[in-house]
Amino acid sequence: VQLQASGGGLVQPGGSLRLSCAASGSIFKVNSMGWYRQAPGKQRELVAGINSGGSRNYADSVKGRFTISRDNAKNTVYLQMNSLKPEDTAVYYCNADLYGGAGWGDYWGKGTLVTVSS
Repeated sequence: VQLQASGGGLVQPGGSLRLSCAASGSIFKVNSMGWYRQAPGKQRELVAGINSGGSRNYADSVKGRFTISRDNAKNTVYLQMNSLKPEDTAVYYCNADLYGGAGWGDYWGKGTLVTVSS
C-alpha cells in the first residue's frame, strides 16, 4: 500500500491550493483519512480528518478556510486550502487508516511542501 500526495507549491498570502492524496495497492477498506502538517522546528499536527462516514474535524487554526473531502471509489482524500497565510507554510502529509493485504495499518504519504509567501 502506498499513499501519494500532490498539489503543494508556492502561493501568495490569500491564495488557494488543493492537495490530493491517493492510496494504491491491495486495499480492502479505508477507515479514516486525514492531513497533517509539520512546520520547521515544530511538531507534526493534525490539520483535518474525515472518517468513512464523512464526518470531518479540523484544527482550530484552519476552520473556515480549509475543507477536507474524499472520493471512496478512488481511495483519495483532498484538502482544499483557501485564504492561505504564511503560518500555513509546512510539509503536508496525508494519512490513512486502512485494511490492506497486510491487515489493518496506519499509512503515511511522503509529504508535499506548501509555501505561503509574497
